[in-house]
Amino acid sequence: MRRMIIAATVFMMTVAAQAAENSKVGFVDMQKAIQATTAGKKAKTELETEFNKKKKDLEKKEADLKKMGEDLEKKKSVLSEEALGKKQAEFQEEMIKYRDIVGKSQMEIQKKERELTAPILTKMKTVIGKLAKDKGYTLVLENNQGVLYSTPDSDLTDEVIKAYEKEK
Repeated sequence: MRRMIIAATVFMMTVAAQAAENSKVGFVDMQKAIQATTAGKKAKTELETEFNKKKKDLEKKEADLKKMGEDLEKKKSVLSEEALGKKQAEFQEEMIKYRDIVGKSQMEIQKKERELTAPILTKMKTVIGKLAKDKGYTLVLENNQGVLYSTPDSDLTDEVIKAYEKEK
């Protein structure tokens, strides 16, 4: 019985070693690949434009809030307790509105980024699949700084970018 277990273990190890020998693994830095494509550059420009517009609006609101806070501080000693309380409540309300706007703006930018990159990512995955099949890769990983070691020929990023641009 013991010999059968040892024999089975040796057999399984041999099969696994042969499978590993025939395996070819590569990786792609998806962020770099997406940003290097024409479509990715266009999406990045569109996102930056929208971000900068929202940033200007938020900076104006922030400046208004700062001025409101400074005015409140200056008038603090002159106002009655009741009037001061009302002004402070108004200021707090404006601060809450500002925070809500900031949160909504961040969510809108993230949503827009997903909308712009989703078609690129879908096409990128198709390109990676074709490239992997043509080059005989059995596995292609996404490199999110998770690859600790690889040979230079395992990085398919540049090839994927070229293949993506040809796919138009």
